[in-house]
Amino acid sequence: MDNIVPLASKCRVASVHDTVYNSECAFTFHNPFTTYSGIVVNLSTFIGTIDSLALVDGDIERGLFVRIARTRVAKEIVEGEMETTSSVTKLGLGVDGGFQQDDTFEVKNTYSVVLLERNHDKVAAVEDIPYNEGTKNGFPMNVTSSVDSIINHAGQAVQQDLKAFELDEEKPVSKYATSIDFVDNGVVISPSPIDWKCEKSGDTENIWLNLSTGFIGGGRKNWDGSGGSNGALDYFEETGEKYPLVVKLGTITEDLETADCYSYAKDEDGPVKIPNLADLLKKRGINVSGMQKTVKSTAELEVELNATYAFDAITESGAKLVPVAGPGLQGLQNLGNSCYINSIVQMLFSGTVPELSARYGAQAGGNVAKHPLFQHISPIDAPSNLMIQTAKLCCALTSGAFAPTEPAGEVTYDMTQSNDPKYRLPPRMFKHAVGKDHVDFCTGQQQDAAQFLQHLLEKLDAAELASNGKIVNKTDASMSTPKSSDLFAFGTTSRLVCSQDGKIKYNDNHAETMLSLRVPIEKAEQAVRPTVSSKSSSEPEEKKQKAEEDVPTVTLSECINSWSNPPPINELRWEHLNKAMSPASQQITFRNFSRYLIIQVQRYELGPDWTPRKLEVNIEVPGEIDLNHLKSKGPQDGEDIVPDDKTDSDTSNGSPDEPNQINIDEAAVAQLMDMGFGMNGCIRALNAVGGSNVELAMNWIFEHNGDSDFNDPLSSPSSDPSIDEGVVSSLVQNLGCFTGDQVRAALQECDGAADRAADWLFSHMDDIDGAIAQLQKKSIDTQKHHSPPVLEDGDGRYRLTGLVSHIGKNTGSGHYVAHLRKDEQWVIFNDEKVAISENPPTPHAYLYLYQRIDSIGSQNSSY
Repeated sequence: MDNIVPLASKCRVASVHDTVYNSECAFTFHNPFTTYSGIVVNLSTFIGTIDSLALVDGDIERGLFVRIARTRVAKEIVEGEMETTSSVTKLGLGVDGGFQQDDTFEVKNTYSVVLLERNHDKVAAVEDIPYNEGTKNGFPMNVTSSVDSIINHAGQAVQQDLKAFELDEEKPVSKYATSIDFVDNGVVISPSPIDWKCEKSGDTENIWLNLSTGFIGGGRKNWDGSGGSNGALDYFEETGEKYPLVVKLGTITEDLETADCYSYAKDEDGPVKIPNLADLLKKRGINVSGMQKTVKSTAELEVELNATYAFDAITESGAKLVPVAGPGLQGLQNLGNSCYINSIVQMLFSGTVPELSARYGAQAGGNVAKHPLFQHISPIDAPSNLMIQTAKLCCALTSGAFAPTEPAGEVTYDMTQSNDPKYRLPPRMFKHAVGKDHVDFCTGQQQDAAQFLQHLLEKLDAAELASNGKIVNKTDASMSTPKSSDLFAFGTTSRLVCSQDGKIKYNDNHAETMLSLRVPIEKAEQAVRPTVSSKSSSEPEEKKQKAEEDVPTVTLSECINSWSNPPPINELRWEHLNKAMSPASQQITFRNFSRYLIIQVQRYELGPDWTPRKLEVNIEVPGEIDLNHLKSKGPQDGEDIVPDDKTDSDTSNGSPDEPNQINIDEAAVAQLMDMGFGMNGCIRALNAVGGSNVELAMNWIFEHNGDSDFNDPLSSPSSDPSIDEGVVSSLVQNLGCFTGDQVRAALQECDGAADRAADWLFSHMDDIDGAIAQLQKKSIDTQKHHSPPVLEDGDGRYRLTGLVSHIGKNTGSGHYVAHLRKDEQWVIFNDEKVAISENPPTPHAYLYLYQRIDSIGSQNSSY
């Protein structure tokens, strides 16, 4: 204790506004359940870690922590005591429509106050004193206040889950709040939690104050007999149901929004808001100023209880899959609409891409505390650092340290282990680190997995470039270290043929990390898909035929050919024709073959009513593809090449396909504006006719002043060559409530896909300008940390190694599942369920991961 007293002044009390990491290590997925040592939470910063990483910040030699360790203990269950229900329609335990499953365990908590000290590279406990009701009075008051605030704080995990699982209806204001019957009986409530106990049973936990009479009673009994003594509810009924409003003692703070209030009234019977709560409490001697939270609210406890159940069981199809576990076979918990994250993370960081596993995964020897990335950051910065959180996730996926053991040949999951918190990996910190600045990914809503994949690679690129060389090349530190996205980067070349004179122009396009393919449904072959029908042999053959429907089938090769040979460009400005417009045919080929090729199949289109719909189509996908015939050869002998024009490179801002913006005569702009036209339209008109001829510009204005983009800036996103202006005009006209700039921004975000852009626009209507501003900020941030990709090349033959499939009407809803090739065997990753796959859904996947065959077994050592 003598060593603890000098550090007591540095301890802080966590308020409801603080973020407390009391359920998970900031660097690893260790939690209070994983080992007997649990985790330690710093009494000053509120950051939880394992012992060996608690003092990685070189400036701190010692610190005070609270150790939180938990174990599950089987409890005795009386047969037939609990009921179950097969349908779950409501978030809650033991309520109508809620979860009624039997949890056969109770949790035992162990706490201690720990003084950790760092000696060179080793961290050891100088003091480790148990903290309980019998010992807490022996600690300095600063220490006990800090420890209690951390133990009883909702914590980062529950705070995020409360948002993710928020009920549809907002908590109502009680109709009895303003007309409450207050009984002036002189009852005054002690401000000390030690004095609070149920007046019926003497219970000191889960107790509620009746706001009318000052009666203190135990909380209601749970569906399994646990919870409270039911004293508060019994009192309400015994007094003729006159006094319905109660507040949970221990949840009251200065922020009265956090107080747990409830109405027992039959027409409310649920959580409520009580606007005049402070006045009612004051009449009972409770001054909310300075009150500290000492217990968890009902909602927080409900979220924690619900977290012990495997929600993905709801989506189980009934197939008896053989579960697997171990390195590279670790499931991830669904945080609520986070399956799009889980599927992408499994594809990138579970060992399927060895280079990323080498950079971010478990190091030789498996000692996570020695990971090079963890040595360069303080624990207080770790939760929001993307590279740290990526390493944390990758280490857990590749090490197998948190994978449950499954009996050989088991055909169903052992739910005892599946629900055990020591084996569950909730990627909360990773989700926050990668999505905190994004208008969509910071929410708890379902999102597009392809969009998330590109956003993740962009964020990793920026983090790696800003890391100041902390990622060191393992073979030669003098070599430039490639970015993670370089593994997937490929460049393309467009060969444009002028229809007027047959001259040819080659343009090298910006490198991409995803090959997005349109489905050429017009080339589909019809295939018969049997549907579920009666097996009765007496069923008429005619009826059986009607129970079948035609489903088109398109080959992946046809999708790739359609991408390589897109439709002609109706109007393209040609320098050698004195900037005149002329149609052009084009062909797109690869400049390099990346080590890994991610293919996105655009399975979604806009229906006749301009709402996104999923294409009913099967894609015939081979296990291997050969793209060598699509390798760019550049200008060939005998081709009539359009001569290079210096103006092209000077005015295109580095984008070879960007329409040229010529010098505009400012006097001509002023003259046109005097006639009543807007500046943007005048500049656009002059640009179209050479820059200075007012008469020609006037004619152009009369022809085009009805165009959707007439008043848009010429330097707007319309200059992006990847955006089809025909699609822009069509969306503006048909959607009817968005400008050209808004549509272009959405198309840029959605890789030019009209259906996804329309869905994005409608889903952000509440603050469309704010959403677009976020996109622009992301673009600026990306440019700040931009470095040209290192384009690796090799033979153009690829092998299929991963799938991400989607179930649902559009990419922003439904469910995502990953299938990955592991040791020549396909494995399904359905959130926490990991099992041998019997039928990988290759015809139905949304994303396909291919690896260049000549790189298999030959890892790029630069990572």
